[in-house]
Amino acid sequence: MPISSEKMPQSVYSFPTETLTSEAFTLDFYSSSEHSEELFTAESIIDSVSNISRSSGLRCTYKEDFKRILLPAVYTFVFLLGLPLNAAVILKLWRTRPHLSKNNIYMLNLAIADFLYVMSLPLLIYNYGSHDYWPFGEFACKLVRFQFYSNLHGSILFLTCISMHRYVGICHPLAMQLKQGGAKLAWRICGGVWLIVAILCAPTFHFAATGTQRNRTVCYDLSTPKQSVDYYPYGMALTCLGFLVPFMVVLVCYCRMAYILCRPVSYQGVSIATGEKRDKAVRMIIVVTTVFCISFLPFHLTKTMYLVIRTLPAAPCETRNLFSIIYKSTRPFASMNSFLDPILFYFTQPRYRRSTKRFVLRITTLKEKGTSV
Repeated sequence: MPISSEKMPQSVYSFPTETLTSEAFTLDFYSSSEHSEELFTAESIIDSVSNISRSSGLRCTYKEDFKRILLPAVYTFVFLLGLPLNAAVILKLWRTRPHLSKNNIYMLNLAIADFLYVMSLPLLIYNYGSHDYWPFGEFACKLVRFQFYSNLHGSILFLTCISMHRYVGICHPLAMQLKQGGAKLAWRICGGVWLIVAILCAPTFHFAATGTQRNRTVCYDLSTPKQSVDYYPYGMALTCLGFLVPFMVVLVCYCRMAYILCRPVSYQGVSIATGEKRDKAVRMIIVVTTVFCISFLPFHLTKTMYLVIRTLPAAPCETRNLFSIIYKSTRPFASMNSFLDPILFYFTQPRYRRSTKRFVLRITTLKEKGTSV
């Protein structure tokens, strides 16, 4: 006689959303297992012990109350900063789009990707603030997850383009000067980046979905429980192609740039970087490195470890819980690039800094006049 759901261990229904995702093997086994009425025969007891040992993760409940405080707080902070900052960058660059430099073309596309992601954050804030409850439908669930990963990997690729552009300007200035049609080429590269991002992140629409848990609709982040086996190779491939390869390219560019910038101003008879150009390159190296260290590197490192641990059936519950907490603690910080990228634009654009200072000075002057009156 099948065991009724009322007799199932309470831990099956107390799993948080992503614990169900990480426990696909044990969940499928338990929900599909059937027991005869001779439940306590020696053979059945041996089988039960064997099954329990293979599905020890069934009683491993993750402690995730922290994310219901951390994630809404961080996402609210990112939304309040990222929305106006990216909107300002887009408006500033869009007004001068006929005369945009190649670097600013990349920055415009980067700001658009960040702005689209920031617009989806209110849904996630509500979702995590209401204990993973998702009332917005399955398409919105898929779209929000797609926006997160497309922004993440789009930002990485556009920052890689900016870094490579600066690398060519510093290390191969003659090639930069002789090249014609730079703006058109930059727009084509951006179109290629959007296409690559769409291809890399398109499977998110397949894996991300809504489900029912404790009579509540939830939105799975990585995949549904039944698809977690299929998600593992895709998740690893996404990390390698969408982060590891661009990250290595950026490291090579910056190491080479640092080597060149440490040399005298005139190297091999060519003036490679003088004054403001040299300072601009140094600022870009610092800011982009900061973005990678805060947003991208911790997230992908902990995600990779989490994907590996969740596929090991013999991993202790404490280990699973630890890596779950570490991964889910770094995940919201991956969204911080949405307001760190505009800071990159601010520090690498002297004209923008000057216009911002004039705007702030004008506002301050108007306030002082109003106070004096």
